[in-house]
Amino acid sequence: VILKAQAIAPGLAAASTREVADPAAAKAAAAELLTIDDGGRKPRGILVEARPRGKAVYSLSFTYDGTTKRPVVAATNMAGKIDDLADEHPDRIVRRHFSALYPFSDYIAKELAKSLSLEGNDLKRMTRIVSGLARLFLKYDLADLDITSLVKLGDGNFVVLDVEADLEIEARHRQRPMLDELGFGKDDLRQVREPTEFELEGARIDEEDPRGIISPIAEFDGNIGLVIGAGGGSLTLTDAVRKHGGRPANYAAIGGNPSVDKARRLTKLVLTKPGVEKIAVMSNVVSNTRADLVARGVIKGITELGFEPKDKILIFRVPGAWEADAAKILEKYGVEYCDRTVSISEAARRAVEKVG
Repeated sequence: VILKAQAIAPGLAAASTREVADPAAAKAAAAELLTIDDGGRKPRGILVEARPRGKAVYSLSFTYDGTTKRPVVAATNMAGKIDDLADEHPDRIVRRHFSALYPFSDYIAKELAKSLSLEGNDLKRMTRIVSGLARLFLKYDLADLDITSLVKLGDGNFVVLDVEADLEIEARHRQRPMLDELGFGKDDLRQVREPTEFELEGARIDEEDPRGIISPIAEFDGNIGLVIGAGGGSLTLTDAVRKHGGRPANYAAIGGNPSVDKARRLTKLVLTKPGVEKIAVMSNVVSNTRADLVARGVIKGITELGFEPKDKILIFRVPGAWEADAAKILEKYGVEYCDRTVSISEAARRAVEKVG
């Protein structure tokens, strides 16, 4: 039989399954599975199923395509996670995009199933499965839905052996009834690890001042402190630092026109993090964030720590609204201001080069 611990946490799929052949082994495996840490609570239970005798196996994955900004379903006639399989067998993965605004069409599911060379009753059954999962994906605001093993049995029916689902964090309020049923509290984010003191303090700074936003916040083992903005551009900035050989000490995206005090407190938090030598202040072109307020806050935070801004700022690239004023402020303290003619990649390169 197969024993599957019902663990509601990412990263535990591989560790939550055991295959056993006799009652004694099943008892031992169950005792072990019940000790799994699923992010603060034990598994809700153990599912016991007879090992299916399958004639064929498939995998499905529903997620969002960042390039097209649309949901996408991918499938293959192999078992495993689509992301992993795509690296080794890209030619065996088929994909179809669909709309997040309109009802899912069975035609898309049928096209996908045909691409897997299914026909007859197999085609009909797979079409129903894909359509049902796509509607579930949209209904419950999922960010990811992975079927890592969809087996065709000897009688022609299909059975799902393993499912991994990830809820979009911003949809928690809409999915409150489901989360309540699963035992999730309003503040229960089911994180893989407990937040660090650095991350908790960053969240407190954000919560205590409603002007602007600092989110998300993450701590790394690096020496370059990052005070960055631009929404998704902040991810690009972080990746650019790594690309050029730098080691980010944190991720903390600040935006939404933060106050001077918010920028000040974030700067002090980042600079006092153990291992941080200097900070890079970078952003994409801003419109609703004032570059001069960010500059004032960063400089104030540095001077309150007893340092000279020119000795702690690797680069300041926040082009956009009020950038002329920001440049004047920085010039007074001997800090070079970079406008939009300096690309994100070039700004990251300069920062890494200066930290040595």
